Amino acid sequence: MAFLDKFKKKEKSEIVKKVKKPVSKELKQEKPKIIIKKKDLQIYKVIKEAHITEKAGILAEQGKYVFRIYPKANKIEIKKAIESLYDVKVDKVNIVHSAPKKRRLGRHQGWRHGLKKGFKKAIVSLKEGEEIELLPK
Repeated sequence: MAFLDKFKKKEKSEIVKKVKKPVSKELKQEKPKIIIKKKDLQIYKVIKEAHITEKAGILAEQGKYVFRIYPKANKIEIKKAIESLYDVKVDKVNIVHSAPKKRRLGRHQGWRHGLKKGFKKAIVSLKEGEEIELLPK
């Protein structure tokens, strides 16, 4: 008989009592929600890292900062990512593509035997009075 009881129609009041449980407002407010925006994740897809070299240090004194970026990123995406990440106003973005170089391994050299990886970098010019601290002093 217990098997057949599952197929019997239940009254709506019984179903509602089982589904709805009274939850106090205090319990809902106690649990903080961690929200990660999709925009924040996209910033780190566009900008890989700060490109720190001697030449980049000289450019930083002029208000220009160099970043390695995702190869398919464009100037608009880079500008939005830098502005939202560092809270600065970007004046201009220049993009430089560094081609892969031939590598020499012993007596073998050329394109077949190895390459140094190429990369894409962005030189970001900031407006007057704006600056980014890439390395702590």
